[in-house]
Amino acid sequence: MNLTLDIGNTYAKLAAFDKTLVLLKSFKVELIYDHIDDFLKLHPSIHNLIVCSVTDVNLNFDQYNFSNVHFVSEKSNIPFLNLYSSKHSLGNDRIALVSSASINYPNKNVLIIDAGSCITYDFINDKNQYLGGAISPGINMRFKSLNNYTSKLPLISPAFTDFEIGTDTLESINIGVLNGMIFEIEGFISQYSSRYDNLTVILTGGNSDFLSNRLKISIFANENFLLEGLNHLIKLNISS
Repeated sequence: MNLTLDIGNTYAKLAAFDKTLVLLKSFKVELIYDHIDDFLKLHPSIHNLIVCSVTDVNLNFDQYNFSNVHFVSEKSNIPFLNLYSSKHSLGNDRIALVSSASINYPNKNVLIIDAGSCITYDFINDKNQYLGGAISPGINMRFKSLNNYTSKLPLISPAFTDFEIGTDTLESINIGVLNGMIFEIEGFISQYSSRYDNLTVILTGGNSDFLSNRLKISIFANENFLLEGLNHLIKLNISS
């Protein structure tokens, strides 16, 4: 069995895979070792660990008896041709997402939208070439920026509304941030669709469920798309 560890800015996710995903948990980053212990107690047949981190957190897994431990990086074996011009700065999470697209949607034009702390857009074409994409602020970052960089706007929690015109400040912030983000995502999808035939769009990340029902364009929502990519990558990077 394989254990995949996805470390974000605040939260981490662990997922155990046999042939398919069998166990998944999300938790604060500082609790990583506690949850690895729990996973290994439940599934002692786990032998391989792959780690994808967007932070510089220091981790050591010497206390565990893993057969293989792999940290995703620009040096990892990947299932696609990486044409990104600054490969050293390409996020490990984006490597895992594009790997998942390459394996799950071979010979297709795929746009992967990851709605987390940031919103990342990654495109792989039907020749299995990763061309790049875009990065913009995520939901919480947008709300916090309005609060941090103004003197009077409050920090509020996201709440979608059917109204298009905010009748008070709280409604105006929600409509501006959330509808603005929906328009952004739909604009990117439209732009790629006009250029690349039969575009497949994957929406993933912590806010994917929150956003998916609001998009008017056909997408595939899969919150665990990155973890599935990590499971593919460990197979390409373990010792024989």
